[in-house]
Amino acid sequence: EVKCNLTAKNYSLIPANISKNVTILDLSYNQITLNITDTRVLQTYFLLSELYLIENKVTILLNNSFSSLSNLEILNICRNSIHTIQQGTFTGLHKLKKLYLCQNKIVQLNPDTFLPLKNLILLNVHGNLISYFDVPQLFYLEFIILYGNPWNCSCSLLNLQNWLKTSNVTLENENITMCSYPDILKWYSIKTVPYKAECYSKFPSFITEDLHIPFQSISNSTFNNSLNNLTNSEHESHGKSWAFLVGVVVTVVMTSLLISIAIKCPVWYNFLLSYNHHRLEEHEAETYEDGFTGNPSSPSQIPDTNSEETTVIFEQLHSFVVYDDGFIEDKYIDTHELCEEN
Repeated sequence: EVKCNLTAKNYSLIPANISKNVTILDLSYNQITLNITDTRVLQTYFLLSELYLIENKVTILLNNSFSSLSNLEILNICRNSIHTIQQGTFTGLHKLKKLYLCQNKIVQLNPDTFLPLKNLILLNVHGNLISYFDVPQLFYLEFIILYGNPWNCSCSLLNLQNWLKTSNVTLENENITMCSYPDILKWYSIKTVPYKAECYSKFPSFITEDLHIPFQSISNSTFNNSLNNLTNSEHESHGKSWAFLVGVVVTVVMTSLLISIAIKCPVWYNFLLSYNHHRLEEHEAETYEDGFTGNPSSPSQIPDTNSEETTVIFEQLHSFVVYDDGFIEDKYIDTHELCEEN
């Protein structure tokens, strides 16, 4: 073994003047970002079996960052700010046995990223932001460390739980690898959370799975009551929504009907009123003339005046009266027809 300890040297780049025969390289507590320049330098140290980059400034693990390190068995990149791991990051690491990605800012792990790691026996991803993890099919770990992540114990975690139960892997610190969501399951380990595979959630963020296995804890009755209340509230909301919809429809129909009646009634009224007339009979015409000109023989209608005033008034009134043929003039009667009748 050829060891090279360059910890806490304030390096911002991986130095290129290290012996090419180095097998253990420790660059922890520096300012290295593992950019393209760093990856090119790493390719020259092809005899490396252990690489330590603890507490540096790494944020992204690029494709083929370690592709020439075919002898690498331990890779430790804990306590950085890694948030993205590209799919081809671990290409070429066929002999890697231990991978440490703890205390970073990883939100999601692509299962295809780990496919090149055929001999991996330990994976440490504790202290990240991972809520679910789909395990690759060809994943034969012996130890896995998952605590310190906000695990969502819904249907999205079912595959991981089945793998933890059926494989030979050991979940380190199982007693503190707890669920973070939903609140009712916070006190359960991700390996022992009780639910079956009948989960039909379309979106992992929605908790809609059916929990059939009874809890063996004090919170059994509490969870059942919460589940019943949720179901009842859903039924009540559906019933109220239908009643509200019917009420809206009835209100709209009645309002439209009232508006229509209010618009049509004046039109109908005027239409009927325009035809509210008839011919005057002969006795009606005489009554109308008498009422208009006055009857000298009626003492109640003629005031006590002299004969001259009566004659003047009678002549003035008759000067405005046209030839009386027994009918009054109506503007709705055709004049031509009236002449023909006469």
